[in-house]
Amino acid sequence: MSSEKPILQMKQIHKRFPGVKALSGVDFRLFPGEIHALMGENGAGKSTLIKVLTGVYSIDEGQVEMNGAPISVHSPLESQAAGISTVYQEVNLCPNLTVAENIFIGREPRKFGRIQWKEINSRAAWLLSERLNLHIDVTQPLHMYSVAVQQLVAIARALNISAKVLILDEPTSSLDRSEVAQLFGVIRKLKEDGLAILFVTHFLDQMYEVSDRVTILRNGEFVGEYMASGLSRLDLVLKMIGKELHLLEELPSLAEEYKETIGEELAVAEGLGRRGAIEPFDLAIRRGEVVGLAGLLGSGRTEAARLFFGADKADSGKLTVKGGKEGVHSPREAIDRRIAFCSENRKTEGIIGDLTVRENIILALQATQGWAKTISRKRQEELAEQYIRLLHINPPNPEHLIKNLSGGNQQKVLLARWLLTEPRLFILDEPTRGIDIGAKAEIQKLVLSLSRQGMSFLFISSELEEVVRVSDRIAVLRDHRKVKEISGKEMNQHEIMQAIAGG
Repeated sequence: MSSEKPILQMKQIHKRFPGVKALSGVDFRLFPGEIHALMGENGAGKSTLIKVLTGVYSIDEGQVEMNGAPISVHSPLESQAAGISTVYQEVNLCPNLTVAENIFIGREPRKFGRIQWKEINSRAAWLLSERLNLHIDVTQPLHMYSVAVQQLVAIARALNISAKVLILDEPTSSLDRSEVAQLFGVIRKLKEDGLAILFVTHFLDQMYEVSDRVTILRNGEFVGEYMASGLSRLDLVLKMIGKELHLLEELPSLAEEYKETIGEELAVAEGLGRRGAIEPFDLAIRRGEVVGLAGLLGSGRTEAARLFFGADKADSGKLTVKGGKEGVHSPREAIDRRIAFCSENRKTEGIIGDLTVRENIILALQATQGWAKTISRKRQEELAEQYIRLLHINPPNPEHLIKNLSGGNQQKVLLARWLLTEPRLFILDEPTRGIDIGAKAEIQKLVLSLSRQGMSFLFISSELEEVVRVSDRIAVLRDHRKVKEISGKEMNQHEIMQAIAGG
């Protein structure tokens, strides 16, 4: 760290919502020239603390100081003016505008009232190349570039407004390993330049790889501030969840027990494919079986899952579902065949933010019954409360707006929505991405428990350890092709990595 005095300090921060104490006496310090990780379970208060710091939420009690002087921010604009800038998990830029326009939007240099496009392009190119070591054509639309590049463009925009504090909120959740390495190279360079970086993540390996210090929150309270190098992984996890890892310890024995319940074939893909998305593949899923899909981002995992659900139309091969006609041509047909699908994009293809937890939970069941046959309010409340208890959704208030829940709890609401339809095949696309280890373990245990009861799963995850833990069989994809199926003793991370690499 380049300074003994914090550039940013938050003291005894309290924030309450109706029926919920989101933050209670939280302290946080950030020094120039350091990377400081903020960690905790879903619902621990990380997002709330960031929103308080950036002026999205007002503070009920406590004080925020910059360079030792108290500041009061009431909007993100005031936060930026104070030198605090945020890059979110979902890049909030304009994909239809050019890279340069995104960096300078709202602050375009003008002369005689006219925007100086040549200056915008040259300054954007310099900023990306000199500060972030990124050499791209800044006149191209942002959507032409990968998510990793878009993250770097968002960082460039933050630097362009003279940020002294840079908040990175789950910046690596949608990146592959090479893209993470590229981002971390940029972060380390910015640290050397003296920038103070607040890094929010659920990835333990990444926290240890790049962070100097870590602050841990649990249930809206401050657990402690630690040097990353002096905190063991076990201590970190125990401080985050406040309990022993019984769920994770139980999973291997549970998985072995559940293998005995696998039955006849439920869904069979033969030469199923879609041009430009996934090459023709064969894959059978049996009753009570968990079939994992492993591969790098962009390997075709999601594309394969969407064909099983009818979200995309196959142009080759066929899909046969037991007890029905050949093929699934639409999500409506899939639901009628009792196939459920949790998308990896829960914010855009899952939750409806302005509806309550109760309303989100009963949506799929109501759709199967038709809107003319409305589920009574009393029955809705009974179902919502039942699944809130079953899945430990927090806060346990069915009338809470789902947009105010943490990512992990939003994911549990989506699981509840589909479980209500009593699916025979449940497709889970990255169900644990961006959520904490405790919620991950609960979801993994739920998958294993339901598979023992005869439910089948198509399970997609970027974390190989997770795929191995829950799956009975794993299909490996590479470059939009299924390259291998692994089961039994071969089902380990080394074999999967070899198949992904082509070895």
